[in-house]
Amino acid sequence: MSALSSIALIALAAPAALLGASHIKTRNLARDARQMVPPSGQFCSTPQGEIHYVDIGPRDAQPLVLIHGLSGHLYHFTYALAESLAKDHRVIVLDRPGCGYSTRASDTMARLPEQAKILLSVLDKLAVKQPVLVGHSLGGAVSLAMALAAPEKIRGLALLAPLTHPTPEGPEVFKGLIVHTSLMRRLMAQTVAVPMLQRTADTVLDQVFAPEAYPEDFMTKAGGALGLRPESFVAASADATYVHPSIEAQAPRYAGELKTPGAILYGEKDAILDPVVHGKSMEAYGLSCQVMPERGHMLPITAPELCEDFIRSTVEALPATG
Repeated sequence: MSALSSIALIALAAPAALLGASHIKTRNLARDARQMVPPSGQFCSTPQGEIHYVDIGPRDAQPLVLIHGLSGHLYHFTYALAESLAKDHRVIVLDRPGCGYSTRASDTMARLPEQAKILLSVLDKLAVKQPVLVGHSLGGAVSLAMALAAPEKIRGLALLAPLTHPTPEGPEVFKGLIVHTSLMRRLMAQTVAVPMLQRTADTVLDQVFAPEAYPEDFMTKAGGALGLRPESFVAASADATYVHPSIEAQAPRYAGELKTPGAILYGEKDAILDPVVHGKSMEAYGLSCQVMPERGHMLPITAPELCEDFIRSTVEALPATG
């Protein structure tokens, strides 16, 4: 059983006094997290929620839209990658619906088609034309959903360790996030989940970043502290719960419907997603895949220069827009 897998059992079995104490601790941790990592961008209103985003770089340059993964937020990209790309690209970095400082109207908005619909509407509102989508991990699955939903609006894909196919078992480190009712998800979020996540943070981060180490300033500069808020647990839990049926429905569509060109970058020693299952397999649908030795899953943070070179070369290889 993973460190997270015991959270639901504790929530069900804990006496009222323990739940009360956990709720107080949760409020304090959440308050501190918001102070450590305040919003850094702007907000775009949609009928499904507010989307927090950062928009930097020259307005008339090729747009890049950076979409983070499970339990993440835009700070994973602003940590070391976004500003370098913004020297000669318009870079839009988003908190996915419900994540970071974005909101979503309901947990069902975690489904891939719904996330794609919301983000496409945001890009329309921001007048972003023919972007290249840079999706990391679950953000890669969202990017593919956007390309399938509106291929005429997306110029290309530059995916970093993306989720592309069903993985019924899922990564062990995230199994404790799977909760099948909204009520239980919120009970856990307001009581035992956040204190448990605080206690197990080092273990979880070691597994997610393996074989590389997570940076010492991960909690601040990379926004890791934001995970210690009830809303972050709710978002991550909904994402983890809805992603398998969503990707199970999405993957069969690649063969006939995926027309957007691009490429994939993977770390050979990714401990979260298999580079062959999720990377090399996509070559059958027109996306080339590079697998880098000795690299893990968190490429935007651990290998920003490598990611930047990959993104730039992918953009350069794309057909010219009409």
